[in-house]
Amino acid sequence: MKKRLCGAGAALGVLGVLVTVGAPPAQGSPPGTRPTRHALPLGPADLTETRTVTTLQPGVTLTRIVRGGGESPDPALHWTVEVSIPGGDTSPDPDAPPTALKDRASADELTAELKARGFQARAETVTTPRTADYAGGTLGWRVRVGTFDSQSAANAERTRLRTAGHAGSAVYTGWDGDADARGPWHVDVLTIDPREFRGSLDASYGPDLENRETTSDLSTRAGATAAVNAGFFVLDPKAGAPGDPAGVGVYDGRLLSEPVAGRPGLVLHDNGRRTEVTRLTWQGRVSTGATSLPLNGINRVPGLIRNCGGTAGDAPTSLPLHDVTCTNPDELVTFTPEYGSGTPAGEGLEAVLDAHDRVTELRSPRGGALPPGGSSVQATGRRVADLTALAHVGDRLRISTTLLDERGHRVSPTPKTDILNAGPELVRDGRLHITPATDGMVHPDDPSWYYGWVHKRNPRTLAGVDAAGRTVLVTADGRSTESLGLSIGESAEVAKSLGLRDAVNLDGGGSTTMVTDGTVINDPSDAAGERPVGDALLILPRRHTH
Repeated sequence: MKKRLCGAGAALGVLGVLVTVGAPPAQGSPPGTRPTRHALPLGPADLTETRTVTTLQPGVTLTRIVRGGGESPDPALHWTVEVSIPGGDTSPDPDAPPTALKDRASADELTAELKARGFQARAETVTTPRTADYAGGTLGWRVRVGTFDSQSAANAERTRLRTAGHAGSAVYTGWDGDADARGPWHVDVLTIDPREFRGSLDASYGPDLENRETTSDLSTRAGATAAVNAGFFVLDPKAGAPGDPAGVGVYDGRLLSEPVAGRPGLVLHDNGRRTEVTRLTWQGRVSTGATSLPLNGINRVPGLIRNCGGTAGDAPTSLPLHDVTCTNPDELVTFTPEYGSGTPAGEGLEAVLDAHDRVTELRSPRGGALPPGGSSVQATGRRVADLTALAHVGDRLRISTTLLDERGHRVSPTPKTDILNAGPELVRDGRLHITPATDGMVHPDDPSWYYGWVHKRNPRTLAGVDAAGRTVLVTADGRSTESLGLSIGESAEVAKSLGLRDAVNLDGGGSTTMVTDGTVINDPSDAAGERPVGDALLILPRRHTH
């Protein structure tokens, strides 16, 4: 990974301090190289770990951590093909679609079939750790074929399996999450110390909410010193408007996207002080005179609730359910000028408001441009009659929204406050506190989803605050043999080992990106390179006023 580290140094233009962990410095080591007591809790304790610390601006440091991988490749790790398991005659649900995990009988049945056709197949049990709100235990059984030294060899076997009628994917066993894997891991840590920080900590969604931009574009546009990707967002147009935050979004004190009920938000202030993780709900109403109606959403396509956690009547649930788009045909959704060039089109009714909150138009079907500084309220299904009775051209409509914390207390962000959607929690009050069940990462009747998203190692982006009040932003590369990534459990362990008092998981996978001085310094995992995202967290230099 020398190219990766040299590239980062070139982007920074500053020589850092190299810290070697896990072994004393060799005789004749360069100045600034020293051992430290604390190492990341990844792999065996005897792994070598190096940390390169660089000051990016007063109060902001970047620590680049490489753990393991200094020796020859781990002989215990290899490539294999993970085969999708159909329901099978012995399965409790024979008509279920093929998935990575199934019951033992289905896995054994597929293994026997593959062996009979000449494949080196095996069934393996997958057991996952307990968390704060999930019992863990056996998730199910997987079926794998072959042991290969290279991805190309595994891909060749996958092609042979597909020819035989079986779906599967080439996987590296280092991504499984086994504690004895020897790495390597690449972890980058941005630390903002409010005692010295005179810049600004800011969240940005770009020109509008409904479109995606890369973290590097958002960083460059703002002139940021550093940036990381931030919250979850809509990716597929079938799930809503791509780029729309899939959960709470408060920018410069304005609530522009409603919470996924009860899920955590990362609360940030532009001076880098009082960063916190808190669980949020909301209330919203549109009213005129003494009459009012409850709102269902803010700045999203009516009827599509990404990550669920909406209101009663949503299907399949009104509870959080991650990576699922719940639906509701009867909704009232408000749009602000920040949404985009035009509101979503479709059946229903839309009350269009000018900058003074006066109704200028009732349009049906809904959708179109808004007046300068204007807003709107869209109704679908049975809510159309409600909005028809409430709003008339010339009326002044009042739209009110309220954020509530987990104790039911009102949250009143100032214009210097941003809140980003996140989940699950990782650390609370300095102790591991992992909440996948509460935050919708445990899917009923679909252990394969938990296996892929929570249990296995992936690229991750984390954030939190330490006991000294420093905001800490972390990215960990993954989905490669050069950096294994982190499971959610490992993410929590890493956050705790970095001294975080409270920590939460942000969007990860192909979204995980860290930028310094306009250059991406990590290795995003998407084959196409850096992924456009919904929003990013920016560290800005000090602003000089004249």
